[in-house]
Amino acid sequence: MILIGQYDSPFVRRVAIALRFYDLPFEQWPWSTFGDAERLGTYNPLRRVPTLVLEDSEVLIESAAILDYLDELAGPDKVMLAPFGPERRHALKTIALAMGMADKAVSLFYEQILRKDRSALWIERCRTQIGATLDALEADRAARSTPWWYGDRIGHADIAVACALRFARESNPGLLKDNSWPRLQALASECEALPVFIENSQTLTPPKP
Repeated sequence: MILIGQYDSPFVRRVAIALRFYDLPFEQWPWSTFGDAERLGTYNPLRRVPTLVLEDSEVLIESAAILDYLDELAGPDKVMLAPFGPERRHALKTIALAMGMADKAVSLFYEQILRKDRSALWIERCRTQIGATLDALEADRAARSTPWWYGDRIGHADIAVACALRFARESNPGLLKDNSWPRLQALASECEALPVFIENSQTLTPPKP
């Protein structure tokens, strides 16, 4: 398998980390959605990452769809998401909040570095959405006593939150106050200390249009 994208993207990174946890071999093509847009377009017309090219040349797009496929490959003993029921729904909501927050952080990042005439209204809206989402995630995590979000093993929810937090922190310095969301920060720190997170990381590189 070939994973297209750079690890400064929280969406690409969470796929890479899952691949490592599942012991699934893959090659990374660290293409940029800006600098490598044309050749990325030959695999994904949206020119977005992550894009996963399978051994039979089938192409999967979007991190959620890719992880759904990887969960099938991993099997029930390794899969990092409940197969059905309330726990699955709750985990998917946590993941959606984390990835939605990351998407807003991307929008905020691009607004501030790519636009000369920045929209103060849009910037404030993104900041409000990010802050409210972090508050909701913090409250949910604080209500849980398990080592990881949904039990004794790390899951997709933990990975999603950690990857989203790192991107938000690096892309918008000062956006995440050190003591504002302590439970989330503690979870992220625990994740980032794991070898698989360290090995699959990249300092954020601003795009070059």
